[in-house]
Amino acid sequence: MQGNFKYYNPTKLYFGEESLKYLKDELMNLGERVLLNYGSGSVKRNGIYDEVIAILREGGKTLIENPGVMSNPTLEKLREGVRIARDNKADWILALGGGSVCDYSKGVAASVFFDGDYWQEFWLDGQNPAKEQKILPVGCILTMAGTGSEMNGGCVITDAEKNFKTGHVFDSRLMPRFSILNPRYTMTVPVDQMKAGIYDIMNHIFEQYFSDYDDNTTDYIAEGLMRSLIVSSRAAVKNPQNYEARSNIMWTATWALNTLLKCGKSEDWMVHMIGHSLGAWTHAPHGYCLAACSMAYYRRAMEQGRAKFARFAHNVWDIPVEGKSERELAEAGLEALKEWMLEIGLPLTITEIGATSQMIDGIVSTSEIFPAGYLDLRPDDIKEILKESL
Repeated sequence: MQGNFKYYNPTKLYFGEESLKYLKDELMNLGERVLLNYGSGSVKRNGIYDEVIAILREGGKTLIENPGVMSNPTLEKLREGVRIARDNKADWILALGGGSVCDYSKGVAASVFFDGDYWQEFWLDGQNPAKEQKILPVGCILTMAGTGSEMNGGCVITDAEKNFKTGHVFDSRLMPRFSILNPRYTMTVPVDQMKAGIYDIMNHIFEQYFSDYDDNTTDYIAEGLMRSLIVSSRAAVKNPQNYEARSNIMWTATWALNTLLKCGKSEDWMVHMIGHSLGAWTHAPHGYCLAACSMAYYRRAMEQGRAKFARFAHNVWDIPVEGKSERELAEAGLEALKEWMLEIGLPLTITEIGATSQMIDGIVSTSEIFPAGYLDLRPDDIKEILKESL
């Protein structure tokens, strides 16, 4: 392994069908006034909300409710949440919902006690709160697998007025204090959301795996997670109520983005950067935006990272090495990826998610460009990737 790294993750996880019962244990260590963030109402329809409220009330907590957190949380909604937390003197935050609610809650937690323009400071300038700044503790009760937000410091927010979506990975102080993961809860989301979450998980692994050239233990872990996700995704699409499949998907999502897979890696997050911009323009599910531009991107990345793509073909898809050149093996791996995406019902073009050729210049203009594993992209390169993805 090359490079140097540190690894630390303070989040406590409770996993399984009985995991919610541990919420009462966590309440003993948290303040009285809790800001409860949740989405548009699905948690009320499926009964999870009532279960959580009962535990909070039994624990003597004062509830401050903030419903309506959308799947791509907006800057306007972030400001509303900060205002609610300040006005009601919230002691801590509980996120009830999918990864977007978890992301959003971390954003609110970081911003409540910041005296200034937190959007500029944290998201546009990429800074973390000062060491002396107070930060509200966050707990998560997850209802959808995909983002890994339950065990990381990431927070993605959209400036809807400018069609600009960006994320910031906060330091370990913003990682959730605890997260409750009951795979049964993920069965309450629509199948399309499940599929989008599955590809979000896979792409999180790709963004860390398809970088560097050394023999890295982390890559072996990544390959195991990919193999598990492929098996479980097929089972879950066939039967969305398959607990074994849904529990494996949920656990894979956590390990795909809890900082483990980036150890010793240079990483490449450009599919996410393009996907964020696609999402801001089309409002399509995040995982679908990633899927729609992935094939064009990874065909290009393969030219510089051919050995890794050949390894991916053999170790993940079991494609035999014999009789194939390195390039043929790498191409066969990408073809296997494409067939799997089609099999589970993912979009392969940006047209399928609502993007048009007229949008491309705008999407390029709001796509952030970061150093990538095998590619050194410029705006014209992103434009070509998007055209190839139509």
